[in-house]
Amino acid sequence: MTHSKTLALTEKLLALSSVTPDDKGCQRHLIELLEPLGFVCETIESNGVTNLWARKGTTAPLLVFAGHTDVVPTGPVEQWRSAPFIPTHRDGKLYGRGSADMKTSIAAMVVACEEFLAARPQHSGSIGFLITSDEEGPATDGTVIVCNMLKARGERLDYCLVGEPTSANTLGDMIKNGRRGSLSGKLTVKGVQGHIAYPQLAKNPIHLAAPALAELAAEQWDAGNEYYLPTSWQMSNIHGGAGASNVIPGELVVDFNFRFSTASTFEGLRERVHAILDRHAIDYDLKWTLNGRPFLTPRGELSDALSSAILAETGIETELSTTGGTSDGRFIAQICPQVIEFGPPNASIHKIDEHIEVRFIDPLKNIYRRMLENLLP
Repeated sequence: MTHSKTLALTEKLLALSSVTPDDKGCQRHLIELLEPLGFVCETIESNGVTNLWARKGTTAPLLVFAGHTDVVPTGPVEQWRSAPFIPTHRDGKLYGRGSADMKTSIAAMVVACEEFLAARPQHSGSIGFLITSDEEGPATDGTVIVCNMLKARGERLDYCLVGEPTSANTLGDMIKNGRRGSLSGKLTVKGVQGHIAYPQLAKNPIHLAAPALAELAAEQWDAGNEYYLPTSWQMSNIHGGAGASNVIPGELVVDFNFRFSTASTFEGLRERVHAILDRHAIDYDLKWTLNGRPFLTPRGELSDALSSAILAETGIETELSTTGGTSDGRFIAQICPQVIEFGPPNASIHKIDEHIEVRFIDPLKNIYRRMLENLLP
């Protein structure tokens, strides 16, 4: 098999068992490749997390490639057909934890920059890399730390491409121009425990909460917009038993989550939930956790440059989508007006025998290079 530079770098990264938050030397290797290209590299460590900020050039516009070197745990190793941290080829696919999410994208970004700089040393603007080892974990000491640092010292990002695996069925068929926010709540409805044969001496929190929960489930929180379906409220867990069938429980605990679009705000959603609960006159506590804000990049320079690159390389008219979970794009969008995610197919991510089709690796690199050519002529 003829190994391209992108494939070789992908295999090098896959062999490093960088289970979150341990970078395992991935970023050190990236620095060894980026510094000879003229990048000034900074390592920012925080609570066991390793972050890399690298920049070449000082002029605008600044195009940043963002991603993560950490991977999720392997799961039962004995269920893998080949060792998860030994890059293995079978049937035209490259197997290994992180192959799809997202070490191939990182390798493609680096090699794309190398080729672009060799062909266009006098290009306009600047190029940056923002790489973390805390995307698959709590995400408290990773990209958000670097973004806060850049904001504090006044560095402006103009465009950012996050290399998340966004393609659905084939390379290039889908890019993400936004992600939903995530707002979680833990609702505790208070009652009075008692014998089920004497309900007049107890206060059943399940009965008290049921009408309010039904109203919350039926509520239309927003109508969505051009890029988002309507916001969804979902219960993920409900518990209200004392462990015996003849006891009215003293409390009911409900876990719920909003996956909300830019058509709503987390402040507005919280206020409306409290208004519904208060209207039903129940005694409750409610603890909120904002897991991530939504972000949206409308069609514009970055999406057009990437869509054009995909079309030129693959012949595919790509689809803009905001489906899926949260990503580090939510942090970058706070300091960058245009954030787009694009990478290989995502069908095997986080699974046993994670893999990428080898035929997609160099075209992914070429798409990244073409995007550079479109934005930094």
